[in-house]
Amino acid sequence: MSKLAVVIDGHKYDIELTLSPQCGNECTLTVNGKEVPVIVPDLSDPSSALEWMIIDERPYELTVDENLHWVKAYSGLHRVQILDSEAKVARPTSGDGRVKAPIPGLITRILAEEGDRVHAEQTLFVLEAMKMENEIRAPFDGVVKSLSVSTNQVVAQNDVLAEIIAR
Repeated sequence: MSKLAVVIDGHKYDIELTLSPQCGNECTLTVNGKEVPVIVPDLSDPSSALEWMIIDERPYELTVDENLHWVKAYSGLHRVQILDSEAKVARPTSGDGRVKAPIPGLITRILAEEGDRVHAEQTLFVLEAMKMENEIRAPFDGVVKSLSVSTNQVVAQNDVLAEIIAR
């Protein structure tokens, strides 16, 4: 199951979904705690564009930005932001301050430098995975001792991205 936070024109929706080959083009999403049936076109062909979907028995014609930054529907153009709710930050359990990649992906932004003072939950990196931006946050207040990655670098799950020293 995937847990996503989807922000459409400033309105946040908490979404849970389970995708499996058995579900085919029909599945059920949980949106803000309510189950919603969804039918989508065959997505097995990556070159096919998502042009329609049926949500809670209502049809929608859509044009979707390939980077998932916007969607155009009959009602107009809507800005979209998708965050993986389960991929905030790998909390160091040993207290050593190492910040690790929670999932494999691409580092698209680095928002701190060595020597910077950071606060708990401050965003340090943006990691893109499956066209979703994931904020990697500081585990506690401290100073950035080292950065182990650069912008546009591909990382594996559990790669060390930075080290924070508590202050």
